[in-house]
Amino acid sequence: MGEEGSLLIIIITLVISFVIGITLNHFWPLFFNNYGTTLHVIPKGTFGWPLLGETLSFLKPHPSNSIGTFLQQHCSRYGKVFKSHLFFSPTVVSCDQDLNYFILQNEDKLFQCSYPKPIHGILGKVSLLVAVGDTHKRLRNVSLSLISTIKSKPEFINDVETLALQILQSWKDKDQVRYWEEARKFSFNVIVKQVLGLTPDNPQSALILQDFLAFMRGLISLPLYIPGTPYARAVQARSRISSTIKAIIEERRRKHVDGDSKKNDFLEILLCVDTLSEEEKVSFVLDSLLGGYETTSLLMAMVVFFIGQSQTALNQLKEEHDNIRSTKEKELLNWEDYQKMDFTQKVINEALRYGNVVKFVHRKALKDVKFKDYVIPAGWKVLPVFSAVHLDPSVHPNALHFNPWRWESDEQISKKLTPFGGGSRCCPGFELAKVEVAFFLHHLVQKYRWEVEEGEQPIAYPYVEFKNGLTIRLHQNST
Repeated sequence: MGEEGSLLIIIITLVISFVIGITLNHFWPLFFNNYGTTLHVIPKGTFGWPLLGETLSFLKPHPSNSIGTFLQQHCSRYGKVFKSHLFFSPTVVSCDQDLNYFILQNEDKLFQCSYPKPIHGILGKVSLLVAVGDTHKRLRNVSLSLISTIKSKPEFINDVETLALQILQSWKDKDQVRYWEEARKFSFNVIVKQVLGLTPDNPQSALILQDFLAFMRGLISLPLYIPGTPYARAVQARSRISSTIKAIIEERRRKHVDGDSKKNDFLEILLCVDTLSEEEKVSFVLDSLLGGYETTSLLMAMVVFFIGQSQTALNQLKEEHDNIRSTKEKELLNWEDYQKMDFTQKVINEALRYGNVVKFVHRKALKDVKFKDYVIPAGWKVLPVFSAVHLDPSVHPNALHFNPWRWESDEQISKKLTPFGGGSRCCPGFELAKVEVAFFLHHLVQKYRWEVEEGEQPIAYPYVEFKNGLTIRLHQNST
C-alpha cells in the first residue's frame, strides 16, 4: 500500500475516532440515571443528536405568548422538569414554578449564572449580566444604590416625561406609526440622558446608537468570530462604545478639575464610586444602556400590543390617567402621581406575564442538587423557563388570555411572576423601566386610541421581536 493509501487510512481512523468520541461524550451522562440513590433520579428526557443535542428545536421561533412546540411536547411526555442536551451541555429544563423559585433563591449556593462563552466575548468579563460570586455582589450593590438614588428624583422623572411628549408630538400629523421603532427611540433617548447626560441631538448619541445596534444584533447571532459576521461586528462595536464611554468619562473629569458644575446622571454618581475599577465602570455603563434600551422598549411594545386588543382595559387605563391629570394643570408628573397608577401597574404586570420579555435564564449546578424526587448532577446546565410558569393554567387561570385584573391580589406574586429573574440576580433596573412605561402611557392613552395591524405577533427567537415592527393605526381622542 502506498503512502497515499496509508494517509487515507489515518485520516479515516481519526475521523471515526472523533465521531465516536463526540458521541460517547454526548451520551455518557445518560448512563447515570439513578445517581447513587433509589429515592432521587435524574429527570426523564432525551439528549437528541450528538453535539447539537436538542438546541435547534429548543430555539425554534414561536409566539412569545405561548411556550412553543418543543416545551409542549416535552412537558407532555416527560413532565414539567426534564433532561435534555442544550447549548453543548447536559441540561435540566424546569417549567415548574417551585423548582424555578428554588433555583433563583439559591444563587451562588447551589446554582450559578452560566451563560455561553460567546456571550462573555461580547458583554465583557466584568459585565453585571455574566459576573458571578463577589464580583457580581459588588457590582449589584453599586447598581442598586445608583437606582435608588435616581428613580424618584424630579430630574429623572421630568426627563422621562419630556422625552415622551417629544415622541408623541412627532406623531401629530401621522395616522400610523411603527410603534416598536418609536419605543426604542424613546427608551434610548431616556437611557443615554440618564446614564451619560447626552441629549438626543448630541452627535455622540447618534454614534453610540449606531454601534449599539450592531452590538445588539451580534448578541443574538451565531458566535463565529470571522470578519464581517454579526458576532465579529458586535465585538468591534463594543470596543468602540467602550472607547466613547472612556472619552466621555475623561471629559467629565477634566470639567470637574476646571470647576464646572456637576450633572445629575448615573455617570456623575459612578465617578465617585471608588470600589469599581475603570474597566468595571465602563462595563457598568454599557450594562445600563443595554438594560435600559432593549428591555424597556420591548415592555412598552408589549403593553401597547395587548391593550390595543382589549377595549375594556384601555378604557379603565384612560380613566385612571384622566383622573390623575384632572388634579394638575400643565405641570409635569411627580413620584406621587406614579404611585397612584395602580391599574397601570396591573397592565404592566400582565404584559410581562403574557408577553414574556425574557423566556429563560442560564444557570449551572455547583453540586449535586436534590429537589423533590429529582437530582440535578453537579456541572449540568439548568434552565428555569419563566414563560412556562407565566402561561401555566394551574398557576394562572385562563393563562392564555390578557387579564390585568388577575393582579388585584398580590398573593405569591414573586413566585408567579418572574419577568426580570429573581433572587440576587433580579434585574436591578426594573422599577426604572416601569416608570418610563407608565409615564409614556399617561400621555398616550389621553391623546390616542389605536389599532394593531392584523397578523402582528411577538415572536420569541428566544429574544422577542415583533414580526412586522408593531405598526399601529392612530385615532386622536376628542377630549
